[in-house]
Amino acid sequence: MDLATLHQRLFSEEGLVCAGILSGTSADGVDVGLVRFIREANGDWQRPQLLAFETLGFEHDLGQRLNGVLGGGACGLRETALLHRDLGLAFGAALTSVREQANLSVDLIASHGQTLWHHDGVEPSGPASLQLGDPARIAAVTGCSVVADFRAGDLAAGGEGAPLSAYGDELVFGRAARPLCVLNLGGIANLTWLGHGGEVSAFDTGPAGALLDGLALRLLNQPFDLGGKCAQKGTPDEVLVALFLDHPFIGSPPPCSTGRDSFGAEWLAGLAGALPERCNPSDVLASAAVAVARHVAGGLVHLSEKPRTILVAGGGVHHGPLMEALAAECEMPVTTTDELGVPPDAREAMVFAALGARFVAGEAVTRPGVTGAKEGMVLGNWTPAPVLASFSGQIGVSPPR
Repeated sequence: MDLATLHQRLFSEEGLVCAGILSGTSADGVDVGLVRFIREANGDWQRPQLLAFETLGFEHDLGQRLNGVLGGGACGLRETALLHRDLGLAFGAALTSVREQANLSVDLIASHGQTLWHHDGVEPSGPASLQLGDPARIAAVTGCSVVADFRAGDLAAGGEGAPLSAYGDELVFGRAARPLCVLNLGGIANLTWLGHGGEVSAFDTGPAGALLDGLALRLLNQPFDLGGKCAQKGTPDEVLVALFLDHPFIGSPPPCSTGRDSFGAEWLAGLAGALPERCNPSDVLASAAVAVARHVAGGLVHLSEKPRTILVAGGGVHHGPLMEALAAECEMPVTTTDELGVPPDAREAMVFAALGARFVAGEAVTRPGVTGAKEGMVLGNWTPAPVLASFSGQIGVSPPR
């Protein structure tokens, strides 16, 4: 389906079904959300409708290779190329599986990909970021056109390249009352602020799952502390909380972004080496939950107006002690995006589906107050669905009329 046809479908009664696909900072699998978008003739967007959502784990070999690289392992040009290929194939297979299970047709795929490296604001030569997951492979596997490389356009416009969530939240939460504050608790915590009169901002505040899951792996030999059960048994220690917050990124004014390059294996190894001998894992994990909540609370000072409620999405919503710590540190009610009909686990997939829909609409989304990018850029690069040639001939020979 070409771009003009997709644009027409967006304004039709049946709408445009866009699949948002991504693998987040935790790199534990592929999130796929199928979302219907309808734009009215006056330019208003109807509330997006989530039709299906699944998280599918990586095959063992691919997950092991990816996490090895993200954990600081060597990654030469060959391995980078192979990961780009294999992630594209995995994303395509994930979409095919979800599409078939839901018995739905998909008009367009919006792929965030998997971030392999992000500048974290500390690259002296200037911002750069790399997402893997070959969109041509996704298109080949699924037969659908793909919009990808959203970060690249933001970086080229002078932005941080992250977080891009606010540009999708404008549609996902488009009918919700303002002001609205959405907190995503993935590997990294980031805030989206939707204010009165179209005001929008978004920024990272620091590590969330990168800290909690990293410590769980080292202390419990588990990929995460399920539901925060271990942390629930502990008592926060202010010395440990201070240790976990002792990083130059914490407290950075927006626009700012970060990732596993700052809060990855090397950083975790340093924290582990600084922990007291024979420390209680429950106390460490309880302290980590408070540290995450505290840097989020610190981020609230950068909002133009203090929110009445924080709506939380991402894997962190399932961590009981973290949610309790957020309410205490932020001194306000904390709930989940379910309150507005957006499943917390599906929100990021919906955000990138929304970016795909906005690309089709030709909507300029960038703003200096979000990532620092200049205003008025459409984000995304277009990869059309594969088309078989209907004639045979040599290069330079025109098809028959």
